[in-house]
Amino acid sequence: MKYNALSIVWPNGSKIASGEKKLEIRSWKPPEGFQGDLLIVENHNFLRKEGEIDPAGKPVALVKIKNVRPFMAGDLLDACWDKWEPGLFAWEVTDVRPIKSDKVAVAARKIYELEIDL
Repeated sequence: MKYNALSIVWPNGSKIASGEKKLEIRSWKPPEGFQGDLLIVENHNFLRKEGEIDPAGKPVALVKIKNVRPFMAGDLLDACWDKWEPGLFAWEVTDVRPIKSDKVAVAARKIYELEIDL
């Protein structure tokens, strides 16, 4: 099955899957009108360069993004962050459905399409 996916560095993907992390903080917004399920792929490497991938990701949750808004200092606890930074965006994560899987999934930058049987 094809999914829209977002890679998140460990342990934050697992924190989203457990419900501890309610906000994902990014320097960018998803495409205008983005909706539907988003597969969270947890990996261990920050992907900084365009086209960079990590072949050793793990699917940890299906979520929906309710809203994207400016990141505020009061968001630190829900974002599992320890320092506020201006100019970032808080993605409100809802409808969290944890995935228990031993599958390996490619992690990539931005929102990307991933074909995987969960």
